Amino acid sequence: MNIDAISMRMLSNIGVGVALADPEDLRIHYSNPAFADWFSIEEGTSLESVLGNVERGDLLNELAERDAIKLDVAVKRKRRLLTIETVIRHAESDGRKILLVECQNISRLRETEAMIDSYARIAERKARELEREKAQVEKLLLNVMPRSVYEEYKTFGTVTPKLYEPVSVLMLDFVGFTQMAAAADPTVTVTELNDIFTGFDRIAEMHGCERIKTIGDAYLAVAGLPTPNPDHADAVAQCAAKMIRYLERRNETHPHQWRARIGLASGAVVGSVVGVQKYVFDVFGPAVNLASRLQCLSKPMEVTATADFGEVGIEGFVAGNSRSVDIRGFGPTDVVKLQLEGAIELAA
Repeated sequence: MNIDAISMRMLSNIGVGVALADPEDLRIHYSNPAFADWFSIEEGTSLESVLGNVERGDLLNELAERDAIKLDVAVKRKRRLLTIETVIRHAESDGRKILLVECQNISRLRETEAMIDSYARIAERKARELEREKAQVEKLLLNVMPRSVYEEYKTFGTVTPKLYEPVSVLMLDFVGFTQMAAAADPTVTVTELNDIFTGFDRIAEMHGCERIKTIGDAYLAVAGLPTPNPDHADAVAQCAAKMIRYLERRNETHPHQWRARIGLASGAVVGSVVGVQKYVFDVFGPAVNLASRLQCLSKPMEVTATADFGEVGIEGFVAGNSRSVDIRGFGPTDVVKLQLEGAIELAA
């Protein structure tokens, strides 16, 4: 068997499609079985018809400018769409110029690449979703605990109870909320309560106070934790004054009149995260209990505090005379009433 016969047999059996075409009229003069099967070659078939949407003029211009061109050709075989990588280059045979066309079926490669791209897009989307969920979880946790406490919990998975001393506590409760909630549209009541608590949050943040929690219509904030603050008493006093002012201005334009009582106390508290499934940062201790008792002693739109708060200058507020009150759990305690300037009555 001579070399030519061996070459022809190899061309007939290899999985690569090979064809020879005239560079002038682009007629295909030879194609091996793989090429003929992919493109359904018949006598007189033109190369431009094999390449699909490629224009004859464009093809000739590209071949004139370059030694070889490479493109992917889509071929539909039965129910499957094949991707054939096609390379066309100039060649010579017995001194005659020809076009050598080499084709390779890269359908599986393209399918694999498409699958990898699809998986990559899915992974990227999942990563973005996880980041969004992480940010939402962080936002939710920061709503129930200070950032430093959150960082400790995120790092160690737990929060060590800490004694914070001294701090000042603000306890606020609304007058007549139970009757209002029972008589009014619950949607309206909750919406207004949410608006008011949002305003309180801004006031607390402005003065460096940490809102610990809300319990129904009660609002608890602390100054001096988790970061110590030597002006903790002044911070909660200023908060109390602005909260009363905020309610006064709001009541001028709203049909529902919200009136609050506030208690202020200083002392020690213990802070930690409590719960396993529903995490919440909470504080416990004598300062919290005393602020709650003092809130109960207040009249509507009035602040009751321990006597030392009377020495804190609060813009727009005046302090009454100190008096001793027997408070459950604390015994005789010197307290002072704080009212807005211009109030009709100032308790001694």
